[in-house]
Amino acid sequence: MKRTLFFLIFAAILLIPCGVAYAYDEVNATENSMTIEPADPTQVPHINVFGNVIGGVEAGDLFQIDVSGTIVDTPFTLYITNVDELVHSYRYMNLNVGVYVQTDIDQWEKMTAIAGEPLPDIYITMQNGMVSFTLPGNAKYKITIDKGCFHSYSITPGESVAIPSFYLTTS
Repeated sequence: MKRTLFFLIFAAILLIPCGVAYAYDEVNATENSMTIEPADPTQVPHINVFGNVIGGVEAGDLFQIDVSGTIVDTPFTLYITNVDELVHSYRYMNLNVGVYVQTDIDQWEKMTAIAGEPLPDIYITMQNGMVSFTLPGNAKYKITIDKGCFHSYSITPGESVAIPSFYLTTS
């Protein structure tokens, strides 16, 4: 009985500091606010697919990101979520991902550098299925498809053609 009581008291003494540290961590986490919203459906990229043709992708917006509530750099990963469907409709698909920063209300500027380092062209394809990038805090961004190309397989009348779907997450 004494051993059990001693063990419980000892365990309680050891666990009390952990609860304080955990509460402190939660307070810091609320200071790092961020939102990710899908683009307006009228602004998304457009693909006009014909049977067995090489074609282009019209530019459009995918997501808007608001990290103005945080000062830290945030890593993001953009996924094509339906690659398994796309491989049945296309021989290849290459999409150039653009990152734009808001400079004024309804004014966007393409990012060419982050922290003084040139931002390389970002391509998402059916082969890689995802791309990762890091954005500085204290800004609003939009992720776009600036251009792209594809080669579709033959399409029989009545057959549906897959269009890429995207998902954006923080890493």
